[in-house]
Amino acid sequence: MERIFRSKQEKITFLYDTRNIQVLLGLLLVLLVLIGVSLAAGSQWFSLTDLYEAVRGENSYAWLVIMEMRLPRILVAVLAGASLSVAGAILQGIIRNPLASPDIIGISNGASFAAILFLTVFSGKISIHWLPVAALCGAGGVSFLIYVLAWNQGIRPTRMVLIGIGISAVTGALTTFMITISPSASASKAYVWMTGSVYGSSWRNIFTLLPWTAVLFPIAFLYSRHLALQEMGDDIAAALGSPVQRHRAVLIFISVALSASSVAVAGAVGFVGLIGPHIARKLCGLSMQSVLPASAFTGGILVLLADTVARTLFLPKDIPVGVLTAAVGAPFFIYLLFRNRNK
Repeated sequence: MERIFRSKQEKITFLYDTRNIQVLLGLLLVLLVLIGVSLAAGSQWFSLTDLYEAVRGENSYAWLVIMEMRLPRILVAVLAGASLSVAGAILQGIIRNPLASPDIIGISNGASFAAILFLTVFSGKISIHWLPVAALCGAGGVSFLIYVLAWNQGIRPTRMVLIGIGISAVTGALTTFMITISPSASASKAYVWMTGSVYGSSWRNIFTLLPWTAVLFPIAFLYSRHLALQEMGDDIAAALGSPVQRHRAVLIFISVALSASSVAVAGAVGFVGLIGPHIARKLCGLSMQSVLPASAFTGGILVLLADTVARTLFLPKDIPVGVLTAAVGAPFFIYLLFRNRNK
C-alpha cells in the first residue's frame, strides 16, 4: 500500500510503499544477523558468551580479534558492497540498461589502473596510505574522459556505454602492461587488489570510506525521483519539466564517487554493482525510492557473505572476496545477456 510523506514545509515529498518498508527492515535484519555470524566465525570461533564478554571488556583476546581484526573488515565489506550496489543501480537507471555497472563501463578499471600504477611506480617511495587517493583520481579521470567523449549536445546513454566499454578495454590493457613490467612483489599485490579483497582492513579504511557513503547516500535518495524520470526516457523526462542533462551529470557524479571510493579501499570487487540492484528490483519493484536503499542492503549482504565464506571455508587460506563475487556474477551476467538477447 502506497502512502505519501511530506515534510513540514512540504519541500520534500515522496511516495513510500508499506510492503517495501517491510522488505527493507527484513534486509536490515538479515544484514545484522550476518554481521553477528561473521564476528563469531573464523580460524578462532567465538560463542555468544565470548562476544558478550568482549563487549564488556572481560575477554581481552576476544576483544582484540573482534574489534581490531574482524569488525573493521566486516564494516569495510558492508560499506564497499553498499556503495558499489547503489552506484550500479544509478547507472542502470540512467543508461536504462540492466547490464550497466561500474566495472562494466570502465569506472572500476580506471581506479584499478591508477592503483596499479601507484604500486608499480611509487611503491616504497610514497606511503601506501596514498593508494586510495590514487584510485579515486583514476576513477574520476576516466569518468571525466568518458563524459567528455560522450558529449554531443548532451549525453546519450547508449553512446556513453559504448565509449565506456572502449575506455575500459584500454585501461585494462594498460593495467596488464603495468603488472607485466613490475617486480614480482608489486605484481602479487596488484593481482590481489585487482581481484578485490578486504583482508587487513583497519579503522583507517572505515574512516576513509564512511564520509563518502554518509554524504552521497542521502543525496542519491533525494535524487531518486529524478532517476525514476530518466528511466522513462529523455523525451518524457524533459516533457515533465526535468532538466535531464543537469540531473544526469549529478547522478553520474554520485555513482562515480561511490564506486571509486569503494574500489579505492576494497579493490576491484566485481559484479556487485550488477547483481545487487537486480535483487533489489525483484524485492521492491520499480520504485527507485525503495530500490536504492534495498540495493545498499543487498550489496552489503553480498560482499559480507562472500567474504565470510572466503575466509572460513578455505582455512588456512584467505581467499579474496572478489573471487567469490566473480564466481556468482559471471554466470549471472551471461544469464542477463541471454535473457535480453532480443532487446
